[in-house]
Amino acid sequence: MKLGMVLQSNNPEHVWNTFRFGITALKKGHKANIFLLNEGTELESIADTELYDISKKVAEYRSLGGQLLACGTCLESRGRKGSEFCPVSTLNDLLTIVEESDKVLVFG
Repeated sequence: MKLGMVLQSNNPEHVWNTFRFGITALKKGHKANIFLLNEGTELESIADTELYDISKKVAEYRSLGGQLLACGTCLESRGRKGSEFCPVSTLNDLLTIVEESDKVLVFG
């Protein structure tokens, strides 16, 4: 199954659980795409805590082949630029994810 996930929160628990779910799906042989939207584009600035090892979850997700894209307009409105960690994309990319996914989930 192809899963499209939209993460639109910078709440550490929401972010952590989104990536945990993506990892679980990838380990079960599914494809997973996460599109960062709104506050979700602040992913790089969310610090790890004792409870939420976000950077480790993101690294594991990517190492398993999960795709990660970030809304360029949302990044720009926050004075941020894309990076290897959060590649800049557009709503056209989000539309492609939606069109190609069997299920789309929104977190946050």
